[in-house]
Amino acid sequence: MDLFKTWLVETPIAHRGLHDKNTPENSLSAFAKAVEKGYAIELDVQLLADGTVVVFHDDSLARMTGNDGYIKYLNKDDLKALKLKGSKETIPTFEEALKVIDGRVPVLIEIKNQYKVGKLEQEVIDILKNYQGEYAVQSFNPFSLGYLKEHAPNILRGQLSGTFKHSKLAWIKRFLLKRMRFNKKVSEPHFISYEASALPNRFVRKYKKLPLLAWTVRSKEEYLKVVKYCDNIIFEKFDPEI
Repeated sequence: MDLFKTWLVETPIAHRGLHDKNTPENSLSAFAKAVEKGYAIELDVQLLADGTVVVFHDDSLARMTGNDGYIKYLNKDDLKALKLKGSKETIPTFEEALKVIDGRVPVLIEIKNQYKVGKLEQEVIDILKNYQGEYAVQSFNPFSLGYLKEHAPNILRGQLSGTFKHSKLAWIKRFLLKRMRFNKKVSEPHFISYEASALPNRFVRKYKKLPLLAWTVRSKEEYLKVVKYCDNIIFEKFDPEI
């Protein structure tokens, strides 16, 4: 498959859906708005304590719900009581999000996993088996992608990377991940997603045979700066106008 002729490079990707001050990120309404506009959708998946896969970015509940605690300690029944950014929206399950999107636009799924790989990755694989639509999976964790390579090699996988400036990871991990040193023997990605502000750089240049996505582009000015270095963008806070 020539990925340079697919949605990965042809359709701008709405970061956590098409969200704004009235529409929370990673919400069902944000996904519905992106579908209406014809944009592909990037979303984040994590695992609850009871094994439910949900769409949520942060480890902590504070920023998006105003509540104390961490997403990994919740059960599915807890979700109804948590509202996103003061709206009526609740944290959606992965299956609920896919039902809303319903194959009408492609989905770029980011696996958020800093822990032991296997359970979350397998749940994502199992859910996607019954999904009729275009999708790809990406992660900062090369071992998450390595699991997909072994157990679901047909799923397109992308290696996320960047500067890791604000990461709490040990310096050696930042060093290796920034340079994507696990690509060759662990993740073997089909595409690269790299931090827009760090493009161009020598770490991505050697992967010129793979599609390159730039994240997260937040203005037309930033888009005009980065477009000559990438094949597509993951965007928010402006409308690239398909």
